[in-house]
Amino acid sequence: MASHIVGYPRMGPKRELKFALESFWDGKSSAEDLKKVSADLRSSIWKQMADAGIKYIPSNTFSYYDQVLDTTAMLGAVPSRYNWTGGEIGFDTYFSMARGNASVPAMEMTKWFDTNYHFIVPELGPDVNFSYASHKAVDEYKEAKGLGVNTVPVLIGPVSYLLLSKPAKGVEKSFPLLSLLDKILPIYKEVISELKAAGASWIQFDEPTLVLDLEAHQLEAFTKAYAELESTLSGLDVLIETYFADVPAGAFKTLTALKGVTAFGFDLVRGTQTLDLIKGGFPSGKYLFAGVVDGRNIWANDLAASLELLKSLEGIVGKDKLVVSTSCSLLHTAVDLINETKLDDEIKSWLAFAAQKVVEVNALAKALAGDKDEAFFSAGAAAQASRKTSPRVTNEAVQKAAAALRGSDHRRATNVSARLDAQQKKLNLPVLPTTTIGSFPQTVELRRVRREYKAKKISEEEYVKAIKEEIKKVVDLQEELDIDVLVHGEPERNDMVEYFGEQLSGFAFTANGWVQSYGSRCVKPPIIYGDVSRPKPMTVFWSSIAQSMTKRPMKGMLTGPVTILNWSFVRNDQPRFETCYQIALAIKDEVEDLEKAGITVIQIDEAALREGLPLRKAEHAFYLNWAVHSFRITNVDIQDTTQIHTHMCYSNFNDIIHSIIDMDADVITIENSRSDEKLLSVFREGVKYGAGIGPGVYDIHSPRIPSTEEIADRVNKMLAVLDTNILWVNPDCGLKTRKYTEVKPALQAMVSAAKAIRTQLASAK
Repeated sequence: MASHIVGYPRMGPKRELKFALESFWDGKSSAEDLKKVSADLRSSIWKQMADAGIKYIPSNTFSYYDQVLDTTAMLGAVPSRYNWTGGEIGFDTYFSMARGNASVPAMEMTKWFDTNYHFIVPELGPDVNFSYASHKAVDEYKEAKGLGVNTVPVLIGPVSYLLLSKPAKGVEKSFPLLSLLDKILPIYKEVISELKAAGASWIQFDEPTLVLDLEAHQLEAFTKAYAELESTLSGLDVLIETYFADVPAGAFKTLTALKGVTAFGFDLVRGTQTLDLIKGGFPSGKYLFAGVVDGRNIWANDLAASLELLKSLEGIVGKDKLVVSTSCSLLHTAVDLINETKLDDEIKSWLAFAAQKVVEVNALAKALAGDKDEAFFSAGAAAQASRKTSPRVTNEAVQKAAAALRGSDHRRATNVSARLDAQQKKLNLPVLPTTTIGSFPQTVELRRVRREYKAKKISEEEYVKAIKEEIKKVVDLQEELDIDVLVHGEPERNDMVEYFGEQLSGFAFTANGWVQSYGSRCVKPPIIYGDVSRPKPMTVFWSSIAQSMTKRPMKGMLTGPVTILNWSFVRNDQPRFETCYQIALAIKDEVEDLEKAGITVIQIDEAALREGLPLRKAEHAFYLNWAVHSFRITNVDIQDTTQIHTHMCYSNFNDIIHSIIDMDADVITIENSRSDEKLLSVFREGVKYGAGIGPGVYDIHSPRIPSTEEIADRVNKMLAVLDTNILWVNPDCGLKTRKYTEVKPALQAMVSAAKAIRTQLASAK
């Protein structure tokens, strides 16, 4: 019985790629240094899978930024502003597209389906001259083969690539991106031909858009594309991989009828209804790659249940046509549990990271072939039983409080217009008030202080002194820049979710459970294993200290319940909304304590609310109802004069704007500039927004520093569709990933632009 892995984490067990990338970007190491680190990581990954007995090992899933950008490079689809002149795309052009450079901005970045991973959105139009400009897929296949590992090269499928793209600036928004299929297929043919010549026997096309609600002409594009590729693919076994949700019936019919395709991969963890379609009619003689090991979470597999499911599938497709696989790429989980020395044995026994999931896949394949590792299965069963019965998982008081929430929709008693009037009387802010989103640069020294405090190398007194000094520096800088509503910079926090999870019950934390978010940015998601509550205040101490340093309003900074949920590894033994309501009650306690401490502006970030939106429209309403309700729970009982902000970033918000309004926040700051001001179109189309709103005026994920004129131009575009009295001026997102040499001039430009427009507005009266 064969086994397969859809994809594997790239960063390395100790984030080796992250540090190599950042060293290269900072000019501290060479391109050759970066390539060597990358090659070592790839070699280690391939060897690990080969040693574990995996038959179908992926290649070309490694990336210096993301796999969609790699495809853009492969197709030579470089926007003209990067001045690429042809030939093999090098690091300069590649990273300029991803991060921008001193003269031009980066391409748009958005979420990869409903994950916390991001990709760079291709910018396409009728005038793009596609060319085969990156041989990475072939090079990596040859690299693995040279190490004695015959891999399955993985490509983003041509139709999904186009469906994930957007019309370039200056191209009509209605431009049919699928009309470019005939232009990109010749390049796919070149890549396939080179892979065949290099000795590849299998090729994997990831076509995850097949799980979306597609129209008939979009499904027809799959039929057309693979019919066109059929002759080139002749002699290869071809796998089409889908993941993250059920494949709709129409898409299943289209997919399983594709010409030249040998195998179909399905997510059977999040796509359980696909099982009915498989049972109802799977094409004879084709391979089924059954994704039964969860690539999105860190819980150990219920091996007995998976084996039973696989046996039922074996009866449908045949013993020699069933392949055991992961539900999706393991990119979305942590790397290796062996690096976790601080987790207690009980919780550790409940978990499986990427390395352990590789072992689970192979163990299931062997068991299906009659070679069952009884000790491994017995240990797995014992861990499953332990998790179900452990007293640390359940807190009856928390469950009772969460159950009591269902009788109300938790809305503040006064409407937002009246609240804003009351808040303005108290805060006395100017027109177009300026603020930032929360975090300030996380310097090497600051990280050292936190690290040494955790390792007990410095005392609590020394730690508090150092953090106070950092807060004072951030406060003084904001006052010097004349920002209106301040933040304390979050120097005590390594991560906006981890910080809160460490102080809530029901959470566990890893030492090295890093997961890539984008580029070199990694996050360490907390593990929610049990019922959630707040034993004591979490932020009041630092917020009070920060407010005592200034007469200007100081925002209390919290992460909202939906974002904590979506950016954690969440327990899978109860519905997600039940866990979210528990977190909402904990954050509600914190909001009320901040208000009692005299904090008049409180930001409850919901950066990931849109991210959790189900991929199918039929499921949107249920999710948005409980997610928005969870946010309202957090601040339902505060005074009208306390201003509640929220923040969202790096997703498409236009389709949920009415739910955003229903959150009933007083002010929302929202990413706008990197997505080419897409957000503003919803207001041009007539949506009325009465609360305060701050669409981001510059992209913080690029080192590029915007000019005052550029920001003023953005603000004027906003004023064309938003009322002057509700508009705020702020960056797209927090500043923790930037350097002070970038942050200070960018914020100076932002404040100068706001002041210039205030003057214009005053003189126009």
